[in-house]
Amino acid sequence: MKLCRFRSAHRPWPCIGLLATADTLVDLSSVGVDCLTTLLDSPDLVARLQSLATAPARHLKLSEVTLLSPVEQQEVWAAGVTYLRSKKARMEESDFSATAYDRVYDAPRPEIFFKSLGEKTVATGGDVGIRADAKWNVPEPELALVFNRRGERVGYTIGNDMSSRDIEGENLLYLPQAKTYRASCALGPFITVGVSETAAREWTIGVQIERDGAAVFSGETGVGQIKRSFDELAGWLHRSQTFPQGAVLLTGTGVVPANEFTLAVGDVVRIRISGIGELVNRVAVV
Repeated sequence: MKLCRFRSAHRPWPCIGLLATADTLVDLSSVGVDCLTTLLDSPDLVARLQSLATAPARHLKLSEVTLLSPVEQQEVWAAGVTYLRSKKARMEESDFSATAYDRVYDAPRPEIFFKSLGEKTVATGGDVGIRADAKWNVPEPELALVFNRRGERVGYTIGNDMSSRDIEGENLLYLPQAKTYRASCALGPFITVGVSETAAREWTIGVQIERDGAAVFSGETGVGQIKRSFDELAGWLHRSQTFPQGAVLLTGTGVVPANEFTLAVGDVVRIRISGIGELVNRVAVV
């Protein structure tokens, strides 16, 4: 089951939708569901959605709506160096940083950092940003775990953890500037619910970057390549922390372009996760 946030010409405010078919959705706002955060707090979310799916609600075509980022005021955090490939890529950014990335991959404590406020995330169809003061910029396609206010994992979405690799590589202390800036995080298009970790680990993550209509990079990995379990990552995220509106955790990337590649203005980034859908964004300077 897949949830989304959207607006339409007749409902220009954020609404909640439940995907009914590949090209139609149930407008849950038409049956009184106006807050995604509250919906995700349902004691039995799957049962609630099954009930809503058969309610006398308005149905809309996906072509008639604009999909929004599938979060409200949730905080977005990220875990790094969870794939062996991402560890190697981060080590390649700088000899200065190499030892730290090597150690964190094998350490009990993962790398976890703040990425974005929910209201600042970019939806599918929007522009993701590359910093004007960076020269080496890449997308990072990632599975994102969605948690409710009780810290329960209730679903999954797609994340793009945009990164300025030259800034991070210059000094580890520059990580917040390399990772957290305007339009540095895209989420969407849906939240998939009712799927176990075992099933989600069978999904594939693919990315394609297009420039002037031609593919200039593509790659694929499997969710099953994430070293740490979802429960382990969730435990570290919520340790000594509270999230009154819930949280989203990006789980790291295993698809990294070659070192000579950098994003350009106008590039289109397409990220696909087999159990969720496709997140599409154009690149702009911020």
